[in-house]
Amino acid sequence: MNKAFLFAVVLALPLSAAAAPESYTFDPYHTYPYFEIEHFGISTVRGMFRKSTGKFVIDRATKAASVEISIETASIDTGDNDKGSRPRARDEHLRNADFFNVTEFPRMTFKSTAVKLNGENPTEVSGNLTLLGVTRPLTLKVDRWVCRDHPMSKKPMCGGNASGTLKRSEFGMKYGIPAIPDELKLFFAIEAYKD
Repeated sequence: MNKAFLFAVVLALPLSAAAAPESYTFDPYHTYPYFEIEHFGISTVRGMFRKSTGKFVIDRATKAASVEISIETASIDTGDNDKGSRPRARDEHLRNADFFNVTEFPRMTFKSTAVKLNGENPTEVSGNLTLLGVTRPLTLKVDRWVCRDHPMSKKPMCGGNASGTLKRSEFGMKYGIPAIPDELKLFFAIEAYKD
């Protein structure tokens, strides 16, 4: 009887190990948050943050997942860094207290509170965005999600795209409203290697 019990425990061990939560760390070279906003009702300005870190955790057995992202606000880049004859370039203005105030608030963060899954793939991530010292709820729609071995490195990875919309005034960023709209669209392109 004891041998049979021990044999059953040994057989169950690999299944228990397979059911453990899996952690994925964002690849900094292929992960970036970006955004778009109307500019005086004429065009759409797009920009990105060049430096961010993050982690995605999924427990396939319990169908639970979580996401954390940290973005360095000073890494903002809209392609306008040369002021020329102007008093300042747009990216310089975005870094000051009118917008991201990067000296006082060098990071913005997003931490999930709930992740909806379709099978093993996230479809919606609800969480809290902290920007300019203010924390507000934000929901991201996952537009695409794939888990597979990377074709070059052969390492397991997950990744995809997510998007959401926020009102910058809710975080205290009121400069230029309404000429520069309150609503800002936020996007994430993510690739994450399994730890």
